[in-house]
Amino acid sequence: MLTFLAPLSPPRSIDLAAEAIALSIRWFGLVVGWLLVAVGAQSRDPAALYAILSLGLGFTAFNTVFYLRGRLFLRDWPLLISAMEALFIGLLCHYDTGLDSPFRFYYLLSLICCAMRHSPRVTFLTFGLDCLSYGSLALADPPADADLSPFLLTLAILVWVTWAAGALARLLKRTGDELRQLNDALQENQSLLESRISDRTKQLEESQAQVLHQEKMAAFGLLAAGIAHEVGNPLTGISGVVQMLERRDLDDYTREKLTLVTGELSRIQKILRELILFSRPASEERGRLDVRDVLEEALGIAKYYKGGKNRQLSWSVTGELPPIQGVRDQLVQVVFNLVLNAIDATGKGGKIEVTAECDAGMLAIAVTDDGQGIPPDVQAKLFRPYFTTKRHGTGLGLFVIRRIAEAHGGTVEVNSIVGEGATFRVVLPTGHLAPGENVPHRGTAPGGI
Repeated sequence: MLTFLAPLSPPRSIDLAAEAIALSIRWFGLVVGWLLVAVGAQSRDPAALYAILSLGLGFTAFNTVFYLRGRLFLRDWPLLISAMEALFIGLLCHYDTGLDSPFRFYYLLSLICCAMRHSPRVTFLTFGLDCLSYGSLALADPPADADLSPFLLTLAILVWVTWAAGALARLLKRTGDELRQLNDALQENQSLLESRISDRTKQLEESQAQVLHQEKMAAFGLLAAGIAHEVGNPLTGISGVVQMLERRDLDDYTREKLTLVTGELSRIQKILRELILFSRPASEERGRLDVRDVLEEALGIAKYYKGGKNRQLSWSVTGELPPIQGVRDQLVQVVFNLVLNAIDATGKGGKIEVTAECDAGMLAIAVTDDGQGIPPDVQAKLFRPYFTTKRHGTGLGLFVIRRIAEAHGGTVEVNSIVGEGATFRVVLPTGHLAPGENVPHRGTAPGGI
């Protein structure tokens, strides 16, 4: 297949602009040529001239169709176009009046078009083809009076136009290249500026989201502390009255009921202690932590969350786990938020399992539920600030979880299949103990909640 029919890379805008000028010059030359033949009376063969001009008209029309489609006709064969133009002009001069035909000035138009579109080398080769065409015309149709001055003058003008057009074309191309480089640099700087603005905007949104979440948690802590204080005072009085009654000589029925009341009071006091522990000001101090303590504290609060009693909540630790280095309150918050999300994602009787294991020097805490799962398109947006699928959610929980995990040198992963549930996995680096150093553990053995 010919090269001009093969698929090529799109031409540059400057090439299309040069093609548009060349096509305008060709159409102008064709119109002038038709007028010269129509009004001229000295042409040797007007019919042949009309036929040659018709061929030029067809070639230019075909070239225009290519241009309108954003392509360049015979793009990789510029010398073929130059040779056809030289032959075309030579035939026009031959069938008109010979060496002194007005059509000889078409050589100048051909050189100007070539200089605008192609390299200096191609322009000089086109000059050679034009000289060969005009010289062949001089040999085929020598002037009757042997006056070669029109021939020599035309050659001199061709030399001058070749030099001038080539120099002007080189200047324009060099200026165009410089402008294109400046434009590319401007676009690159613009892209860099837009990227920096986007990064700063994202950082600002994340900072605002984190501040909003901290305010939310602080308000919740104040509410929990207030409830614990207001309920604790009358609870202490009730507990004192019950103890006084238990010292009396009571029948078995009354003593049994007071024992039940004492047990319930102890349970309420335990809940209040957990609320007070949760509402204390968050500490930013890093230390070595036992993951069991983190899980116990987080799950101890989460079990009182709305709907928590209607879920099967359990946790387990695989093997002996090394300590983790971090901020206790923040890591408790990570597990607590993931468990709350799992409770919201499951229905009544749903199963939620929290596990912890160590693999290749990294400690992984996983929260798995058997809810409806998360669609893939939603998974890609989960950790963005303010993105939420809950009706009354703020979209900050998972965002803060990711920030805390990254601040501890870890990552957060999500794996979910629609209809089968989801697993959120927090992977953290472990802290290494010095010889003989132990991490105190306040909890009990792994088990259900």
